[in-house]
Amino acid sequence: MFLKRLITVIILTQTLFVWSQKEKDSTQVERKVFFGGSLQLGVGNSYTTFGLSPSAIYEFSDKVAAGIGASYTYSNNKLYNLKYNIYGLSALALYNPMEQVQLSTEFEEMYINIHSDTPIDSYWLPAWYWGVAYSMGHRAAVGIRYDVLYDKDKSIYDSAWTPFIRIYF
Repeated sequence: MFLKRLITVIILTQTLFVWSQKEKDSTQVERKVFFGGSLQLGVGNSYTTFGLSPSAIYEFSDKVAAGIGASYTYSNNKLYNLKYNIYGLSALALYNPMEQVQLSTEFEEMYINIHSDTPIDSYWLPAWYWGVAYSMGHRAAVGIRYDVLYDKDKSIYDSAWTPFIRIYF
């Protein structure tokens, strides 16, 4: 199931990239697809977390962009001897009603695998984030988002609120 979703994301990314090129003249091509994402690193006395989340967006206009992403997070909780492998796919929409304000919505489907010396639990968990950010165009923003589907019993996060930094090149 995960492999089918990953292949779909790769195909969509390549399709967006091909559609993103708009001829200006015979020597210049205007880019409309931008790649970026985030890196996560957390180290403490009882845990270590590493995450990588590449994504791509297509700018439809100065105000609207949309894209897709994938993610992987590994977390090791030494206190409880638990290890987490988390895989995710997401779809993102960005809207800039004003130059410095960015509104966003992102749907993410995560596969969470928890294990110790033996497997403990595996399950799918959806998240639907609504966010607001200080924006520098579609390509850079700093803000906060809220997961409207937050389930405190299954979520990997302590809260439905998550701060973020988003950068695209």
